[in-house]
Amino acid sequence: MEGDTSVQVQDLLAVEEPLEIRLDDQPVSITMRTPGHDFELAAGFLFSEGIVRGSLDIRLIRHGESNGNPRQAGNSVIVDLDPEVPVDLDRLKRHFYTTSSCGVCGKASIEALNVQGCSLAPRETPSVRASVIHALPEALRRSQPVFERTGGLHAAALFDASGSLLAVREDVGRHNAVDKLIGAEFLASRTPLHERVVLVSGRASFELVQKCVVAGVPVLAAVGAPSSLAVEAAHRFGMTLIGFVRGGRFNIYSGQGRIAP
Repeated sequence: MEGDTSVQVQDLLAVEEPLEIRLDDQPVSITMRTPGHDFELAAGFLFSEGIVRGSLDIRLIRHGESNGNPRQAGNSVIVDLDPEVPVDLDRLKRHFYTTSSCGVCGKASIEALNVQGCSLAPRETPSVRASVIHALPEALRRSQPVFERTGGLHAAALFDASGSLLAVREDVGRHNAVDKLIGAEFLASRTPLHERVVLVSGRASFELVQKCVVAGVPVLAAVGAPSSLAVEAAHRFGMTLIGFVRGGRFNIYSGQGRIAP
């Protein structure tokens, strides 16, 4: 509808389909995602949840069988781990962290990152100029081909400290976009990401901070707002957390020392 005028047009929609992630024969996660970069998504998920620590922990990632159902083709990924990698399947089934609806569990969620062995990011480095932060959203927008056609995807982008765009991933789920981005770097043996900046197109939740902490990202910026637990986790692990990066302004919630005038 445009005003009082009704017009029929063809619209492009972002694809959303389930992806089952399996460790050998054990299902560990089902997520609704935009197909594409599924191996990176699986690797990023397992890495950010502390199941694998290095790319050599993974022997092979492959698509599962469709069982004769064409709708299932490509919607299952099997990750074969090195036999020496210990896997706590009970921990996987417990889903690790509570959702944002469970505020009383926030302290336990942050403590779980400590148990997982996450270390503090290097202090004061990298140094990122404020002008670089201001320019990130436009650089991200120019690199979002599917968003331009559908308007229905989240994005996560990886930059160096000078603002050069290194990688972008899009997905209907903001967590999936970050998992794909981190998974690509993990599989290329480029983690930890101690000299990198990540920008997300939406808000900064605790889960996104968690994933970036595991990957060693020192600076996480978001076009939207952070949650209180995200800010608390960023403080705990020495991360620079920036929100509302838009309209020529941004707020620094943690780690101001890395941002230069």
